[in-house]
Amino acid sequence: MTTSPLLASGAGASRRRIWGIILRDFYAFRGNTPRWIETIFWPTLELIIWGSVSLYLQANAMSAAVSALLGATLLWQVLYRSQGELSLAFLDDIWSRNLVNLFVTPVTVREYLTGLVLFGSFKMAVSAAAMGGLALLMFGFGLFSMGPALVPYMVVLIVMGWALGVFAIAVVVRFGASAQVLAWILSFVFQPFSAVFYPLSVLPQALQTASRAVPASYVFESMRTVLAGGAIDWGALAAAAGLDLVYVALALAFLAYALRHAREHGKLSRFGD
Repeated sequence: MTTSPLLASGAGASRRRIWGIILRDFYAFRGNTPRWIETIFWPTLELIIWGSVSLYLQANAMSAAVSALLGATLLWQVLYRSQGELSLAFLDDIWSRNLVNLFVTPVTVREYLTGLVLFGSFKMAVSAAAMGGLALLMFGFGLFSMGPALVPYMVVLIVMGWALGVFAIAVVVRFGASAQVLAWILSFVFQPFSAVFYPLSVLPQALQTASRAVPASYVFESMRTVLAGGAIDWGALAAAAGLDLVYVALALAFLAYALRHAREHGKLSRFGD
């Protein structure tokens, strides 16, 4: 009677099983582009952000920098949560294998997205209120110290977050659940170009040019000016709002294409397996 290699004992058999695990993960990893992106993305992001923050702190008084960092942290959560809550709600339907059921009901895509946006906005508002309260209690920093500019700041960031959320959903519909990593990192892809924790001027010229196409960069630049006692640049906020509309239009167009492609090729059923 022979013993299965999987049940064999001894150091040699143990090494084979360990090697089998390594090979399994290697084969899964080598052909998975999102995993490659994820592996390279985080170290690069950390290097760009904190290197730029260091330059900013060296060139400014510490107290002013701390207020700007607190304001940036709070407003960044508005953008991040807007995108994240929308994407996560969609992924929940994939993980629960409920997406196909939704698409065979009378509920339209527009109604489905609207529901996700509204509930995600509620969760984002609760999160932002909690963080704003903590910032006031712990650091004496109030969101309302930004004055009337706070409203357009939040509107621009929320709409950009929705656009990124819809884009992330479209990518998953088009390329499958393996692309869901994009839903977790998409906001952070834009973070270095949004100048969240540092002014645009510390970025290399090429990145400054790219940042002008990101609505959030106008918000964070304006926030630093307002907290330093400057005036609100309404022209810049209008430009950011215009870019928001472009982002939303492109994201919805890509989602329409992804859904059409999935239906024509019978790809929607894979979300119910």
